[in-house]
Amino acid sequence: MTQKLPNFLGGQWQTGTGIGTPLFDPVLGTELVHVDATGLDLAAGFAFAREQGGAALRALTYRQRAGMLATAVKVLQANRDAYYDIATANSGTVKNDTAVDVDGGIFTLGTYAKLGESLGDRHFMLDGEAARLGKDPLFQSQHVLTPTRGVALFINAFNFPSWGLWEKAAPALLSGVPVIIKPATATAWLTQRMVKDVVDAGIFPVGALSVICGSSAGLMDSVETFDVVSFTGSAETAAVIRSHPAVVQKSVRVNIEADSVNSALLLPDAAPDSEAFDLFVKEIAREMTVKAGQKCTAIRRALMPEAHYSAAAQAISARLAKTTVGNPRHESVRMGALVNRAQLINVQEGLAYLKEQTEVLHDGSTHALTDAVVGTACCVGPTLLGTRDAPGSDSADRVHDTEVFGPVATLLPYRDMAHALALIRRGQGSLVTSLYGSDPASLAAAALELADSHGRVHVISPDVAALHTGHGNVMPQSLHGGPGRAGGGEELGGLRALNLYHRRSAVQASTAVLAALNPAPV
Repeated sequence: MTQKLPNFLGGQWQTGTGIGTPLFDPVLGTELVHVDATGLDLAAGFAFAREQGGAALRALTYRQRAGMLATAVKVLQANRDAYYDIATANSGTVKNDTAVDVDGGIFTLGTYAKLGESLGDRHFMLDGEAARLGKDPLFQSQHVLTPTRGVALFINAFNFPSWGLWEKAAPALLSGVPVIIKPATATAWLTQRMVKDVVDAGIFPVGALSVICGSSAGLMDSVETFDVVSFTGSAETAAVIRSHPAVVQKSVRVNIEADSVNSALLLPDAAPDSEAFDLFVKEIAREMTVKAGQKCTAIRRALMPEAHYSAAAQAISARLAKTTVGNPRHESVRMGALVNRAQLINVQEGLAYLKEQTEVLHDGSTHALTDAVVGTACCVGPTLLGTRDAPGSDSADRVHDTEVFGPVATLLPYRDMAHALALIRRGQGSLVTSLYGSDPASLAAAALELADSHGRVHVISPDVAALHTGHGNVMPQSLHGGPGRAGGGEELGGLRALNLYHRRSAVQASTAVLAALNPAPV
C-alpha cells in the first residue's frame, strides 16, 4: 500500500485508522498516496485549536503575526520544487499552470505579511471615527473590530490546493484566528505537504494551523458559535452547509464561493481588426486552457456583436488549434489533464448537454494526446461552442445556467448593449466579468452596469494590454467572490479580508475611556 498522509490536529500528527482513499496521477493512472481521517477526535481537535491556538495567536500583535506569515513564505519558497513535483503528479498541470497555484499562493501569503505590517503593534482595529451620542461630546460611541474567539474551518476545492489554502489562511492567521483546513480529497497531497513544512518549521503557535485529509464527515458538527466556515465548491454542497444546525441555530458565520458562469464582453466599438478584438480573442483562449479550464473564474460565456461572431469564432479556434494536450512532463505540452476520472466524466456529460443547444466551433476531440494514453489519461482538448445568432443566445438557456468545469466556452452574439447586459445577467451573479473595448466612457458605463451582479469587473483596453493581470487571475488586493449563484461570499480585497475573522462592536463610553482603548501608535 502507498504512503498514508498524516493529519495534523490537536497539536500532533495523527494517521487515520481506516483504509483511506487513494490519490492518483490523472495522466499515468498510477496510485500516489492515501488520505484518511477515520478515528480522529474532531471535537477535541477543534477545542484545542480554539483554546490553545487561538489564545496564543490573540496574544500577539498584528505585526508579530505578519512576521510569522513572512517566515512561512520563506519556508514555502525553499520547498517550491517539491510542490511543483506534487502538482504535476497529482493535479496533472503543466509548469505554468502549477505556478498559478503554487506561486500564486505564496505571493498571496507574502502580500498579507506586508499588509499586516501596516497594522502595527495592535491587538484590535478601530472601525471609523468616534461619534457623539448627544449634545455633550463627553459620551461617545466608537466601533471596534476584535478577533473572533473561534476557529476558521476551510473546506476547499480540488483545483487550487495551494492558492485555495493560503488565500484563506493568510487573513485568518493575521487576524489572530486559528485555521483548520479540509482540502478536497482528490488533490489533498499538496495542501498537506505545505502545511507539514510550515508546521515542522515551528513558525506558528501549536494549534494555529491544522489540516484534515479525507472525509469531511463530522466537521460541521464540531463547529461552534464563534467559529467561521469558508467553503469553495458546488452550490449543492454549499446548500448543505448553509442548512446545517451549526449555521441555522448557532449563527455561525459562513463564506461561500460556489458555481459561476463567468462572462467576457466585446463592446460594439471593437472591430475584428482592432487591438481590443485581439485582446478579447487571446484572453478567451487563455482562460479556456489554463489549468485545463478548471478555474472558478474561467470565462464560460463570451459575448460579441452579431456581425463579429464568425470572425471571433475563427480567431479563437485558430488559437485553440495550436494547443498541445497531454502529459505535463513533456516540454511541448501546453495543457495538462483534468484532475481525475470523475471530473473527466462530468466534463464530457456537461459538454454533451450544452451541445444540444449550440454548434461546435472548435472540436476538442480533434486534439491528439502527447505522451499520454487515451482511456488512461484524464485529458480533453479545448472545445469552443456557439449559438450562431442573437435569438440563439436567448434560447440557449443551458449556456447561462450550466458551468462545465473544464476547457469549454460558448460564443454568444448580441444585438446591442442592452441585449448583451441582459444576457450576462442571466448568469444570476458571477465571480468576474471582463470587458474589451477602446472607449473609456463606454467601458466605464458597462462596468458600473455589471458591478452589482459581479464580485469583480476586469476592464481590458489597449492601453493596459501589457499591464492587466488577467480575467481569471485572483489578486489579493482585489475582492474575490460574487453575489447570487456565485455564493454571496467575499474573500481577499486587501485588508477587507480580515473583516470575516473579526467581530464588530460599539463601545459607548466617555472620551477618556475611548482614549484609553485607542491602540498604540505605529
